[in-house]
Amino acid sequence: MKINIAVIGAGSWGTTLANLLAENGYPVTLWCYEEDLAERINQLRINDLYLPEVPLSKNLQATCNLASAVTEKQLLLFVTPSQVTRQVLQQALPNISPQTLIVSASKGIENDSLMLLSQVFEEILPNQMHQQLGFLSGPSFAKEVSLGMPTAVVAAARDTVVAGEIQKIFSTEKFRVYTHSDIIGVELGGAMKNVIALAAGVADGLGFGHNTRAALITRGLAEMSRLGMKLGGAAETFAGLAGMGDLVLTCTGDLSRNRSVGIELGRGRKIDDILAGMQMVAEGVKTTLSAYQLADKLGVEVPIIEQMYLLLYQDKDPRQAVIDLMSRDLKAEAI
Repeated sequence: MKINIAVIGAGSWGTTLANLLAENGYPVTLWCYEEDLAERINQLRINDLYLPEVPLSKNLQATCNLASAVTEKQLLLFVTPSQVTRQVLQQALPNISPQTLIVSASKGIENDSLMLLSQVFEEILPNQMHQQLGFLSGPSFAKEVSLGMPTAVVAAARDTVVAGEIQKIFSTEKFRVYTHSDIIGVELGGAMKNVIALAAGVADGLGFGHNTRAALITRGLAEMSRLGMKLGGAAETFAGLAGMGDLVLTCTGDLSRNRSVGIELGRGRKIDDILAGMQMVAEGVKTTLSAYQLADKLGVEVPIIEQMYLLLYQDKDPRQAVIDLMSRDLKAEAI
């Protein structure tokens, strides 16, 4: 049976997943914040703002009306920036059917509340809908997925049946979905890898080499794992697609927005100037603040994230941040 799907958020990743589902034969409604963008998508069959290279399926229709987008849908996929997800979900809630399967493909930790997005969804949705929640994450640049390059991700849910349903709906010959039961680990990996990617970009911007990047990736993984396990995630999750896989991609790939921001920081530009020139969101900037505060609250040691916080929010010199990381007390390697 072909279910009706709405994708909430028409950035590059939201549009890519909406088009993937539409090409899989599902009728898809894509909700855009910008009214003029929705009109152009329907007329031109491309998202000229966020994904201009990719023609969109005839099964996809765009709208800027959130209520109509979510009404009578069997699956809702939220791909909104993490810091506005709460607001959008609250606005959509009165029109969401209690039987609807809800999937989040956003990656971040909410500022102020320091909640993972799974916690945000569970706080807003009625208790009977919590079993219908799923979370999609893994190493997946939107442009490469949209061009049909083989990609593997994970779908995490409390209920194995729900995870299996998401797997079947999203999987294609070139987009492989594994199921997972560790929502916290999958979510935290997807959020924190953006912060480590900022750090990797800073190192690149300072002119450092592969040794430095390898060290940041490896020790960044240790920080992700420590914080994730403190929150109840499983250590092995961080060795998989949503952990190491996404971390390596985002720290090394030229399509990584977070790495690109880090490169500019390493070259001496200020964060406000960098962000002012960007159309798309680099989630790692705001997640850095949340991750640092969450780790501090839980008493978890995260030296790379701490230095990124000082660089972004206390105007610390990038080169001094590297020196301070390297001159910490000597110790045995451990997660």
